[in-house]
Amino acid sequence: MKALRLGAMAALVVGVTGLGGTACAEKALQVGDGMKVTMEYTLTLPDKTVVDSTAGQAPFSYTQGRQEIIPGLEKALIGMKAGEKKRVMVPAADGYGLYDEKKKVAVPKKNVPPEAKVGTRLRAANGMEARVVELKGDSVVVDTNHPLAGKDLTFDVNIIKVEAQPKAAKPSKP
Repeated sequence: MKALRLGAMAALVVGVTGLGGTACAEKALQVGDGMKVTMEYTLTLPDKTVVDSTAGQAPFSYTQGRQEIIPGLEKALIGMKAGEKKRVMVPAADGYGLYDEKKKVAVPKKNVPPEAKVGTRLRAANGMEARVVELKGDSVVVDTNHPLAGKDLTFDVNIIKVEAQPKAAKPSKP
């Protein structure tokens, strides 16, 4: 009878220890390829001008590793977990690229809305954006560089959630 009681007592101790293990929270997921990341951020330029922010809006979500955000930021977020905050400095080359003078092009004035003036932002049918930088005679010079090209960027990020994406179903073979 004593052996049975000790065995039962040992089982109870093991059971309680086991419960402690299962009651612990799951290991926090880290930002890595294929993870859905939800974050708040504020983007500023070196002169402290705020360019973009989720403040007062819904957080931003993207899938890590799918080039949905600029390369320098995507790389800097690897390994972060929900609840972590970080200031990320992204040089122009790892952001929207270096400024390229060759991306200034002259187009016939007839191809530009008549109300366009220097500073007007235009969008082509294919979605490409440009900014009018000069009006001269029968042509208009437009700059097709991204507005943030050539600028170093600072992101203050707060990771809200890191979630595993459901595995895509493999197509069945005929």
